[in-house]
This record gives sequence, C-alpha cells and structure tokens, in this order.
Amino acid sequence: MYKAYFIDLDGTMYKGKERIPTAEAFIKRLQEANIPFLFVTNNATKTPEQVAQNLRENYGTNIEASEVYTSGVAAVDYIKAHYPVERIMVIGEEAIKNQVKAAGFTLDSENPEIVLQSLDRNVTYKDLEKATLAIRGGATYIVTNIDSNLPSEKGPVPGSGAITGFLKVATQVEPIVIGKPSTIIMESALDYLNAKFPNSHFSKEDIAMVGDNYQTDIQAGIQYGMDTIMVLTGFSTRETLLNVEEQPTHLVEDLSSKMGGRYCSIFILVKFRNYLCDLFRTSIPLVYSVV
Repeated sequence: MYKAYFIDLDGTMYKGKERIPTAEAFIKRLQEANIPFLFVTNNATKTPEQVAQNLRENYGTNIEASEVYTSGVAAVDYIKAHYPVERIMVIGEEAIKNQVKAAGFTLDSENPEIVLQSLDRNVTYKDLEKATLAIRGGATYIVTNIDSNLPSEKGPVPGSGAITGFLKVATQVEPIVIGKPSTIIMESALDYLNAKFPNSHFSKEDIAMVGDNYQTDIQAGIQYGMDTIMVLTGFSTRETLLNVEEQPTHLVEDLSSKMGGRYCSIFILVKFRNYLCDLFRTSIPLVYSVV
C-alpha cells in the first residue's frame, strides 16, 4: 500500500464514454481509507472544476476540483516559477486561456514572450503562422502535452502532439514539454500534493503512478523515479511490454484488487528472457499471466 496515488483518467478511470466500475470502486476505497490521491492528466482542454464535475456526474465518483491536476495547470505553474514574463500567446481552448489570464498574464498573439501550445480543435493556419514567427523571433516554446492522438468513437484523432509536430518542423525548435511523460508535471504534482497536505511531507517514493498508457503514464513515473501501476483497461497491452527494457513496477488487469493483491511485476521475467535471447542469439516469446 502506498501513501498516495497519482491517477490517470482516460483509459484508467473511464474509456471514452464507457465507465470502468473497478476504477470507481478503487477511488471509493481510497476515500474510505483517507488515502490521498490526485488525478494527473494531460488533458488541458478542461479545467479541474470541469474534470471533477464530469467525474461526479458521469462516473460515480465524488471528486473535488482540488483532486485534479491538469497539464494546463502545470504549465501555468511552471511559467510562473521560471519565467518573469507578461505576454503569452496561447494555442489552446478556453480552459487554458482562462487559466493563463487568471494567473495574471496577458494574452498576446502579436508580440508574445512565450508561446504556450495545447490541443486546439479550432486552430487555424493563421494561428500557426503567428506562433511560428513568434518562436522563430525568440519566444519560448512550451507545450502542455505531446499526445499524438486522442481516442474517439470514430477512432484515434489528432491530439496536441499533432500541432506540436507542425510547429517543430516550421520552427526547428524543440519545445519544453510539461505533461506526461515529462517529469515536469510529476514534480509539480508532488509539490501541489504537499501544499495540499503540508503535514504529510510526501516523497516520490511514497506515491505510485497509476495509468493505462505505457508511453505517457508509466514512462512519466519511471523517468521520475516513482513506482508505477499499469492497468490493462485502456491503451497499452501486455504485448506493449514485450520489447521495452523498463517495465512498470506492477501490472494489473484492472483496479479491482486491493494494493498488494493481483499485481505481477514482470521486470525480472523480461530481463531473463532478454538474457536467454542474447545467450542463444535467438528470439524467445514471452508468455505470462497476471495472478
């Protein structure tokens, strides 16, 4: 049992519009045991208040806005901590624009000191042109998250990372990435949790990152040095782990079992498989199950 949890949303708490009852029950168990948790999400198109409202109304969980930490909030916190600027151009939707204004910055697409880019489903070529010229002119380029696609009923659709790809090619500048798998959001979330519970003095060793996406959720935890719990209710599968060196600390079918229950750490198994492959110069399939 960990002292606190960082928890992903889509694929972990729900899948699109589909509910995941075992995840809802997991949250209720944490609440009953008074174990702190924080939803750490790359979604910057919603405010924490909107995310919490959605969880309450559609997914059977009694969540407050203070229990949600988005990449948009993390980006604004990062800018406030590291850049004494006034003018920010935002490629993004209303939620992040309002957060930037609420933090005291001025929205400026003509002469910005920072270009903050997120998912914007109404972005135009003119917006991208202005952002390109600003970044090439010296504005700092910051991205909330680089998720290439988002799940939808129609299939995977372009995410924030698709816009990032355009601007990277147009500017030849690598952005500062805030969201998972970056460690920036993890460190910022830990600071936020400790500010919320000032007497707890949480360290990253006290917390587990729970998520369904190996490339974002699990890699964020691994890179930050935090234990990880990968659930098989969303994006990544067992097969995802076959050819990666860094394994999640725990692998679970879902969040129905209590901490320490049906978790299976497969790191040693994978390392042994890789050793045999090197020894005999052949490929050995890895077959395992969660018990």
